[in-house]
Amino acid sequence: MTKIATWNVNSIRIRLDLLAQLVARKNPDIICLQEVKAKEADFPFSVITDLGFPHIALYSIPGYNGVAVLSKQPLRQTEKHLHVGRDDARHISTIIDGDIELHNIYIPAGGDIPDIESNPSFRHKLQFVDELADFFEQRPAKRRIICGDFNIAPQENDVWNHKAMLKIISHTPIEIEKLRALYRRGKFVDAVRQLCGNEQKIYSWWGYRNLNWQTNDKGRRLDHIWCSADIAPHLQTADVCKDFRFAERPSDHVPVTVEFKI
Repeated sequence: MTKIATWNVNSIRIRLDLLAQLVARKNPDIICLQEVKAKEADFPFSVITDLGFPHIALYSIPGYNGVAVLSKQPLRQTEKHLHVGRDDARHISTIIDGDIELHNIYIPAGGDIPDIESNPSFRHKLQFVDELADFFEQRPAKRRIICGDFNIAPQENDVWNHKAMLKIISHTPIEIEKLRALYRRGKFVDAVRQLCGNEQKIYSWWGYRNLNWQTNDKGRRLDHIWCSADIAPHLQTADVCKDFRFAERPSDHVPVTVEFKI
């Protein structure tokens, strides 16, 4: 059995205690982190090694973004991938046990206004997803898992109110269309929905500005784990760890885990 966790930590150095809790309570074999916000010289390699993850693949830049794969098992053929002409530490891949190609991806948030003319950040986000679709369609087929903060909630039950969210970045029709194209062209299976079904409301993000997030539950499912079709029959469990949002200094995202047996 292998358990993979994905988590936008929103600064690894601030969340080290929570990372230790994730390891102790959920016992993942591999953890994919986004928004580590630490250049290589500042990344807490020794602390993570002491937690039981001696194999670390890191793609980081000073101050923002950054993705990392923490593993109990050896990692092979680690690659850093650039999209839309920017070296901004949003996509790293590696090979894990079972000759599975694992991709850890942090898709841009896209700013506040869903307009490609007035908002360059939104245009960049859409271009990023388009390039990912090209990337996976053209990449040789193999066992594959992609995960991370995709910053898009594609299904109606991935947001607290589908109609209210259609004009809000992360659930606009054009973002949903682009992400579905990535999903289709990459021939992926949504591991969490495969195990939990499509009727259940599932969220992995609750904004910091929403002080009553606990009672109004206005969340979004922005964090995803997808796999190739040959892995899907081997999926065993999925868990969205909402209790991590209750922590004293939480990330606005919570960890998502999937377990599979190959």
